[in-house]
Amino acid sequence: MQPEEPVTVTIAVPTFHRPAELGALLPMLLAHATEAGAPYPTTVLVVDNDPEGSGKAVVDALPDARARAVVESHPGISAVRNRALSEAGTRLLAFIDDDELPHDGWLARLLDTWSSSGRPAAVSGRVVAEFRGELDAWLEAGSFYVRRRMPTGTPIDVAAAGNLLLDLEQVAAAGVRFADDLGLSGGEDTLFSRQLYSRGYRMVWCDESAITDVVPPERMTRRWVLQRAWSHGNSTSTIRIRLAPTPLRRALARLTAVVGGCVRVVGGAGRWLAGRATGSLRHQARGARAVWRGGGMVSGAFGVVYQEYARTGRAGEAAGADA
Repeated sequence: MQPEEPVTVTIAVPTFHRPAELGALLPMLLAHATEAGAPYPTTVLVVDNDPEGSGKAVVDALPDARARAVVESHPGISAVRNRALSEAGTRLLAFIDDDELPHDGWLARLLDTWSSSGRPAAVSGRVVAEFRGELDAWLEAGSFYVRRRMPTGTPIDVAAAGNLLLDLEQVAAAGVRFADDLGLSGGEDTLFSRQLYSRGYRMVWCDESAITDVVPPERMTRRWVLQRAWSHGNSTSTIRIRLAPTPLRRALARLTAVVGGCVRVVGGAGRWLAGRATGSLRHQARGARAVWRGGGMVSGAFGVVYQEYARTGRAGEAAGADA
C-alpha cells in the first residue's frame, strides 16, 4: 500500500570514529533511497559525534546531494539521536547504525509496514548478527547474538533504535526525546520507545525488514558478553524506576529490581553449577549471563548507571534520586 501523497523520509546514521564503515554504508543507503521511489522521497542524514568531523568529511566527499552530514559535538548517542530528530525535517525517520548493513528491501519493507499497519508511531525491524571471526563454542551455546523475530504487524511495546522507523509527527506530539543522561550508558532507545508506548502511541514489528549487525572480534569474547549483560540489567532497573510515575511506585520499582536481580544471581549461579556438573556449555553460559545481569539490576536499583560507552574511563556514576 502506497500513500496517496508523497511522504518524505530521512535515513539517519549516527556515527563516531568509523569513517571506513560509513563510507561502505552510504552507497547502500542511497540505493535504498532510490528504491523507495516517488511515494517516499528519501534523503540520508549522517550525525557525526566526532567534533573533528571525521564522518562528515566522508559525506562531504560524496557527489550525491541526497546525503548530508552535521556534527553533534555533545558526547553520547542520545545527543546524536536527538539531533537527528531535530534535523530531519521529514515525516518519517529511519535509524540505522554505522556498523550495520541493510538487507535487500530494508527501507521499503519498513515503509510498506508503516502504511499497511495504519501508520503507527514506530516500526521496528529485524537484526541479524554477522561475525568477523570464529565464534567461541561457549558463546554459541549461549545464543547471545540471536535477536527476536515475530510476524509482521505484531504490536510491540519496546524497540531498539538500530533498525527503527519513526513517524516524527507522532513523536513530536508525544513529547518524547532520547534521555541525554543515558547517552553513554545505553538503554536510551528502550526508555524512548517505552515512553512512546506508555503515552498511547502504537508500535509494530516488521520481520521482512532486516539489517546485519557486524560483530567485530572485540565483541566476540566472554568478557564482553558478560559486561553487556551487566549493562542491560543495569539499564532495565534504571528504566523501570524512571518510568514509575510516583515516589511510591519508584520505591516499589527499586525493590522489585533488587529482588529480581538477586533471584537472577542465585538462579544463574545454580544453573552455572549444574552446567559444570553435566558439562553443558549452554547452562554454563546462560547461568553466567544471568548472574551478571542480576548484578546489574541490583546496581541500577541503588542508583548506579553503568557507563558502557564512557569516554572518560569511568565505568559508572551515581544517578539522580529519581533516575
